Amino acid sequence: MPERHIEFGRYGARGIKGHQAVARRLDSLAGFIASPVTTRRGRLARLRYLTRTQHARQAAREAGLTVTDRTLEAWLNAGRTPSRKNLERIETAYRTVRRQNTARHLLARLNHDGLGTRVEFHPLDQSQVGRPRLRAVTYRTLNVRHWDRIVRAWADDDEEALDHAWIADAVVDLGSGWGQYEYVTSIGFAA
Repeated sequence: MPERHIEFGRYGARGIKGHQAVARRLDSLAGFIASPVTTRRGRLARLRYLTRTQHARQAAREAGLTVTDRTLEAWLNAGRTPSRKNLERIETAYRTVRRQNTARHLLARLNHDGLGTRVEFHPLDQSQVGRPRLRAVTYRTLNVRHWDRIVRAWADDDEEALDHAWIADAVVDLGSGWGQYEYVTSIGFAA
């Protein structure tokens, strides 16, 4: 694709890839548990979410939490504490299951019966770039109407697919200068 940056930040510009900003925003809309998994409260909340139904237990197993039911019960009853490796598995399984559970709802809200959602592109930070290399990059808004591939890639935690979907379904609609918004300070939208 044209205008894909190979050496971003070489002259002092700062920002993140647009698809990463979108993933962060979708994560905040998904409403993950705020307490960290390393605390008792955060660990128990995640375990309850992953074990409350048989469907949730099966989804947790598919997401990589492959401990026995007896071990899960011991963790829930505070009889035992999971190892660091198991805490990482609990967090990964929780995020995966939560994304899968909220994806359909978020997709309906973002597509808004074909009307789409207004997205704000906050340009990259050029405060550290020397004057001769500054580019005129401004704040832009765009109405994104097709969120299907974007939300599916986010729910599957597929960063490459999310990057391609974000570029193809949203950023190229900014016009011939879409490459200026490959990196941004933030992406804003509400659903």
